[in-house]
Amino acid sequence: MTFDDALAALRSLSGGARHAHSGQWAAAALRSRISAGDLPPGTKLLEEALGGALGVSRNTLREAFGILAAENIVTRVPNRGVFVARPSADDVREIYRVRRYLEPAALRWGGGSVPAGFDALLDDVVDRARMAREAGDVAAMAGANQDFHQGVVARAGSARFDAMMSEVLAEMRLVFHGMGDDPAFHAPYVDANAAVTALLRDGKAEDAAEEMRSYLDRAEAQLLAAIRSRES
Repeated sequence: MTFDDALAALRSLSGGARHAHSGQWAAAALRSRISAGDLPPGTKLLEEALGGALGVSRNTLREAFGILAAENIVTRVPNRGVFVARPSADDVREIYRVRRYLEPAALRWGGGSVPAGFDALLDDVVDRARMAREAGDVAAMAGANQDFHQGVVARAGSARFDAMMSEVLAEMRLVFHGMGDDPAFHAPYVDANAAVTALLRDGKAEDAAEEMRSYLDRAEAQLLAAIRSRES
């Protein structure tokens, strides 16, 4: 997807009352496109183009950039502008530190906070990921993986946790972008997600939480090894 395509997607979000378009709203809109992979690492975020697409002032857009910079999703470079961030090894370690608190806890204790049948939504995401794997569609596999982990945290029934996970997944999308289009990286996690879902379906929330903790350890190690290889 080109930068112009990303602008078109942002324009579709900007309908309605322009006066309600705050810095928080603009940050959420940009975060959603970064999380979707529309704005890859290193993309320069052009103020005039983005402000026009979102229907916000320069000051509002700069407020949004400040919010995203605090989340490590964008980077300000003096005299050059604002760019979508390239996460480092330390960023990956911090991301997984947060995920180890959020995701196993949501699996272990979140079941009573969500409507009956909610976990069936995870089955649907797993099915979508399997179809993407069969088709060799790496982007769709990565997207389904993002949806799975957002769904896991949604079991906690906390709007604050959901917002926190949205930030984490936007940064994760930047990490995954560095892995390129290699299906060998993404494919094993389709079955890992299915294993967690099966444990939930069997009422084994504690086992699902432990499986997720082990899963996150493996994923972090794999990503850090890939970063070391890329930088050597």
